[in-house]
Amino acid sequence: MDFPARVALVVSNKRSARALEVARRWGVEAVALPQSDFGGDPVVRDRETAARFRAAGVRLVVCAGYDRILSDEFIDGFPDAILNVHPSLLPAFSGDMDAVERALARGVRVTGCTVQLLERGEADGGPIVLQGAVPVEPDDDVDSLRQRIHEREWELLPQAVALWCAGRLFREGTTVRILPAPAAASV
Repeated sequence: MDFPARVALVVSNKRSARALEVARRWGVEAVALPQSDFGGDPVVRDRETAARFRAAGVRLVVCAGYDRILSDEFIDGFPDAILNVHPSLLPAFSGDMDAVERALARGVRVTGCTVQLLERGEADGGPIVLQGAVPVEPDDDVDSLRQRIHEREWELLPQAVALWCAGRLFREGTTVRILPAPAAASV
């Protein structure tokens, strides 16, 4: 597979995360670092996580399904190099893990997902990299809508990673511009 990145390490805050099993099956180092292992202190956990990422040579951190707020210290250690995927069209339904439920409760006709750069401050408040719309069907429940949002996330997140790796994401304050692909060389 021709992709400009490799997964060097998978970290979860839950021992039961399926991502750990999948990573190990593919020969990728995978570790659970629940906050309870660190006396409940998220900063101490984040220091350990950052140290493991640095030891593995990680340059880009990708948060997918990670349901904890990262400390400012962690974010500062990977400036403009932490991508997060959120199951809504941010800024709508930001700040917690029940975005799909909130979208259904509000009766929205369209929701979706957002890939953003993480930064200090408001949860899910970082600059938006990519967004994908997902229509809400009349017979949707939380599970069916969440599944379709995940399918859209599975398309957008690899695109965002590829753009980052190619140096095509340019941050301008609170926004991200996607630079054009380099022109193909003539022979």
